[in-house]
Amino acid sequence: MTELAKIIEAILFVSGEPVQLGAVARALEVTELEVSAAADELASDYDYNRRGICLKRFGSHIQLSTRPDYAPQIEKLLQPIQKQSLSQAALETLAVVAYKQPVTRLDIEAVRGVKCDYSVQSLMNKGLIEEVGRKETLGRPILYGTTDAFLSHFGLTSLEDLPQPPESQQDSPAEPLVT
Repeated sequence: MTELAKIIEAILFVSGEPVQLGAVARALEVTELEVSAAADELASDYDYNRRGICLKRFGSHIQLSTRPDYAPQIEKLLQPIQKQSLSQAALETLAVVAYKQPVTRLDIEAVRGVKCDYSVQSLMNKGLIEEVGRKETLGRPILYGTTDAFLSHFGLTSLEDLPQPPESQQDSPAEPLVT
């Protein structure tokens, strides 16, 4: 495989999204024709060796993709988390758990202002949150926290990698009106 093909393979791997041939050519200071030829070389190599990945073309875009032949095995492993995308309510619930853990269902509802039974159950079914204990108060409610699957799903190595929440602006005084 040529060096250009290897570089394009690395770019496509890191990108994860379709990349325009022209953008690759400009970045690597080569012609679009050279990029196209290197992409053809990659595609041929993947097909000849029946690799787990293949190169797809979408007009003037190229992208690495999994070989469709292996979809059943991939789905078998990833199905529990990627069965369906997270709803807005589930994402909000997950954010509260991630930033305030360990947290009870009532704590989550106090922050969100709505019931969250379904979201909590959905996140537990997906393995993104789990029971981490019981709060030492009346009724001993369940405490929830995030899992390693949560870290993996969002590409984090630890909870310290979470972005800082935006500063609250509730304490800033309103500007007086000048007429």
